[in-house]
Amino acid sequence: MKKITTIFIGVFLVLGMGVCSANTPNIAEVNKGQNIQIFSVDNADGTIDATSIEKAFNASGVTVDVNNNMNSIFEKRYGHVHHKSYNLAIFRSEKSILKLIKKYPSIGLITPLSMSIYSDDAKNSINISTLSLTGMARITKIPATDPDLIAYAKSVDAALHKALPNGAYLPVGHAIETTDKPLVTEYTVEFELEDDVTYIELKDEFAEEFEGELGPVGFLVPKSYKIQEELLKENGHDDYDFFDTYSIIRFNVIFPVSKDHPDAGAFAPFSFSIYKKKDEDTVHVSYPSVDNWITDLGITDEESVKAVRETQGMITDILEELTE
Repeated sequence: MKKITTIFIGVFLVLGMGVCSANTPNIAEVNKGQNIQIFSVDNADGTIDATSIEKAFNASGVTVDVNNNMNSIFEKRYGHVHHKSYNLAIFRSEKSILKLIKKYPSIGLITPLSMSIYSDDAKNSINISTLSLTGMARITKIPATDPDLIAYAKSVDAALHKALPNGAYLPVGHAIETTDKPLVTEYTVEFELEDDVTYIELKDEFAEEFEGELGPVGFLVPKSYKIQEELLKENGHDDYDFFDTYSIIRFNVIFPVSKDHPDAGAFAPFSFSIYKKKDEDTVHVSYPSVDNWITDLGITDEESVKAVRETQGMITDILEELTE
């Protein structure tokens, strides 16, 4: 596949975005200035678990597509676990995505959203961490005042309350440090059409090569989405030749990080986006930079920092090779 390539790292500015408490009562006040939110409730009787949470999210109109018990994986791979229960899940609201994608293709950076579901064994509580409205806006550069993004955040808030009745938001226990690193790693590439080959076929070839490079270095793709074909086209929108997103995870980074930062599930699995608008030559490829976990989560231990930076480097190396 021949490609004329222009590569750049898109530096998304860290914006201090004010959120009106009237739009998001409770969330803005408790997690003001934080990019993630942690919702918690007492679970001493053990009646709430990852399965009941998934059912509650689905019943509220926010679809959970993957909900993995990470402890079963960690036990097999590493011989021990950090928490009594620890799940990573991905979820989405098609209604919100459909509205936002018309204005902001960058919504692909958080499609799907992710969450961790974990026990606080000392407090007999169960917690769910997700991106806050501020965090969603920060990664996508969608204004935090956008009514459709606010509606998306509210739908997540409603799902959290349905999943954890009588729950409350906890203050996030670390400050966010400033960083000069890009929030999003982004590439552009041009696909050259030859003979009867289509843009979709070239995209599929690119995606196959990408996934083929991910597997040998320890990454998994638990879910992928063909948004143009499965959502936009079905709703009468035909603005893209293709728009795909992938949910990507690497156990060797989430395992050490989750020991002290179980709320990292708000960032992992992370989403990878590739799309091309019709009547444009440019293909956009991007994902939220993994190394920003260090400042967002306040990671200080050497093992976790090394794993995070290694993971960012691996993805970058793969994409640079594919877009040369």
